[in-house]
Amino acid sequence: MLIVPEALIASLVSPEDAFAAVEATFAAMARGEAYNFPVVREALGGGRQYGFKSGLDRAGGQLGVKAGGYFPGNAEKGLINHQSSVFLFDPETGRPQAMVGGNLLTALRTAAASAVSIDRLARPEAKVLGIVGAGHQAGFQLRAAARVRRFERVIGWNLHPEMLPRLGAVAAELGLPFEAVDLPRMREADVIVTITSSPAASLMAAHVSPGTHLACMGTDTVGKQEVEPALLAGASVFADEVAQSVTIGEAQHAVGSGALAEAAITPIGQVLVGAHPGRRSAGEITLFDGTGVGLQDLAVAAVAVARARERGMGIEVRV
Repeated sequence: MLIVPEALIASLVSPEDAFAAVEATFAAMARGEAYNFPVVREALGGGRQYGFKSGLDRAGGQLGVKAGGYFPGNAEKGLINHQSSVFLFDPETGRPQAMVGGNLLTALRTAAASAVSIDRLARPEAKVLGIVGAGHQAGFQLRAAARVRRFERVIGWNLHPEMLPRLGAVAAELGLPFEAVDLPRMREADVIVTITSSPAASLMAAHVSPGTHLACMGTDTVGKQEVEPALLAGASVFADEVAQSVTIGEAQHAVGSGALAEAAITPIGQVLVGAHPGRRSAGEITLFDGTGVGLQDLAVAAVAVARARERGMGIEVRV
């Protein structure tokens, strides 16, 4: 078994690698070649969450699980709040193949998923990017979005506005003007990415203009919520996986309240394989409910393992 420590991931997997891996995963899911197992998620108290996401990709030859969660007190200890590890197994024998540090991989695959949705669903002429949230993942989201659209400026909102300068610094790296705004000014955005850990909706339907694409990436647990159900009710809704979307994603609230039918949600993979047209008009609001599926984690971890083996990196152990 190969151990690929967290410290090696940045040299092994690029954002472009993550985009390609996630896009291939969504397509494999749409073709019925890959599927996720039910998510296990437990509350540990004090806002801490721990769980497992796993699946099997027959096309990619990947079987495995990501173990990890959210630990809000970590920032005070000099650690990021999201902590995880990915374990890969031989799908034929079940023998362990690799243990891979999953922190950076999680950030890369989450940003890649939203970028795939922007690439396929946002209007080609989108010029203004809105970011709701300014935590660790927000910068990854901004960089990934900027790779698939030529934005001219970025606007941002965060519950704690003192965190926004960090997001502004990322925008500056990309040569994009940045402005902190109140939520009603999100109507200026052509694309909005929400990336918070909020327990209550902050972005409302009144804050979103016709023709906007939203990538809602923060809600991945029962009880979390970033946008109001009316926003989903008025949008064409897509998801990484419908089953997760309606149970732990943003759609849990819209479907639970009767504002949205589960049957109205389209897997993003259907757009990738040509089974769904995606955006149908310039004035349509499209929304991607990105809950983060286990297959994404396996796909990016597999890239890390393949590169590590090619370069003679990592730690080989007998099991």
